[in-house]
Amino acid sequence: MSRTVRALHAPAPRTPGDRPALLVVAHGSRDPRHAATVAAPCARLRGLRPELRVEVGHLDFNAPSVPQVLARLHADGVRRAVALPLLLTRAFHAKADIPAVLGEAVSRLPRLAVHQADVLGPDRLLTAALERRLREAGLRPGDERSTGVVLASAGSSDPEAIAVIADIAREWRHISGWCAVRPAFASASLPRTADAVRELRARGARRVAVAPYVVAPGFLPDRIAAGAREAGADLLAPVLGDAPELALLMARRYDQALVRWAGRVSVPAGA
Repeated sequence: MSRTVRALHAPAPRTPGDRPALLVVAHGSRDPRHAATVAAPCARLRGLRPELRVEVGHLDFNAPSVPQVLARLHADGVRRAVALPLLLTRAFHAKADIPAVLGEAVSRLPRLAVHQADVLGPDRLLTAALERRLREAGLRPGDERSTGVVLASAGSSDPEAIAVIADIAREWRHISGWCAVRPAFASASLPRTADAVRELRARGARRVAVAPYVVAPGFLPDRIAAGAREAGADLLAPVLGDAPELALLMARRYDQALVRWAGRVSVPAGA
């Protein structure tokens, strides 16, 4: 199913001078750390792609909102934009919330077309970023075989998203050599972080590390951290934040969206 929200009778541009803008769609949070952290990988991306206009819009709580950013792009003469969900799994926000917000906003902007890119995960760059954060938290080379890792995500009621987290945990253990990797969730699904830490201890892990599979601080990441402390995890990694792998992945998703968009001549509005 296409995620282009307005039909154009021309493909996406192929020249750098007419390159679509990138709108990074962040969830938003009442926690002031959230917006500041989201800004960091976007700043890295601007450094990687100085020719690319990169804007950030929020679904809730923070300004500017997604409709405000799209209106500004339209007023500035931008005619094409890629909307990149700053999400690690494809759940409700990516499937329903973001397309609805984009569709409603673009319906009021007669000369702007927006194509929604894929979510960030799963991708090997994300597990590389998790490993970077674990090393920053104190994990040493050679510790992998004696370390059990809790892959702690925000959680979702979407079975597809939960299954993806479980798949990432299995693959990560296989490629990185951890003694075990257990998924955990801060909301909606079980187990919780503290329970996963205790399970790894009970199964003989000499060391237990918690790797938050989240982009920015907020209520649910704080719940992950509290669970890690409650159960006595040895290491708690920081959120992904400005990990350079995240900016590289954002650039990759933008490029992939352009490739798909370039082959389309006409797409029904709202499809």
